[in-house]
Amino acid sequence: MTTTSVFERIPRAKWVADDELVFAVLDAHPVSPGHTLVIPKRRITSWFDATEGELSAMTRMVALLKARLDEQHHPDGYNVGFNDGSAAGQTVFHAHLHVIPRFAGDVPAPAGGVRHAVIGRGHY
Repeated sequence: MTTTSVFERIPRAKWVADDELVFAVLDAHPVSPGHTLVIPKRRITSWFDATEGELSAMTRMVALLKARLDEQHHPDGYNVGFNDGSAAGQTVFHAHLHVIPRFAGDVPAPAGGVRHAVIGRGHY
């Protein structure tokens, strides 16, 4: 018997958008206002297991979410990405893409983006 992922247990009423292949929800532990996840409806562990259709659907969903987030939160930029594998920090093993609105001044030195998450990198 296969257990369901935490994402498969999210009630449809909590989805902020969806299409045939993917859905989007607000992150339960947001790093900024509007932090949203794009999740394939088909349970796959890795981004690299996604079909071309799923990848296209995720890209379209990011564009839709950006338009909404621009209107709702007026961010100054975005981080969009995923963690793939435990060594990369993946904690929920159902592939998902983070759409993170960024705001001027939300961190003291944003240069380098996610590079600062890797020990020995950063402070460029």
